[in-house]
Amino acid sequence: MGKTRVVFIDPGVKVNSSYYCNIVLEEGLLPDIRAICGHYRWTLQQDGAPAHIARTTMDYLKKEHINVIEPYMWPTGSPDIIPVDYAIWGALQQRVYHQRQFKTVE
Repeated sequence: MGKTRVVFIDPGVKVNSSYYCNIVLEEGLLPDIRAICGHYRWTLQQDGAPAHIARTTMDYLKKEHINVIEPYMWPTGSPDIIPVDYAIWGALQQRVYHQRQFKTVE
């Protein structure tokens, strides 16, 4: 249905559950997701980062009525089944190569 803005983490910040819920989700991703999805049902897929699996994060997601894929259901690290991770890195790679013109492999 669309894409959210990329949420950048300030250098030196330790992303704990509180930062993840308040800054990354509440101020960053959720407003975009809710605007894009409207009344359609959607599911948040996370990885095993400590801030993602913390009890306080899971409680926050439940309180906000956000459907998540439970950790035991997470797919393995394949670009075919977790395209979001690879799409972000691909977009960043395009920005790097757009700004620099490489002449040799070295």
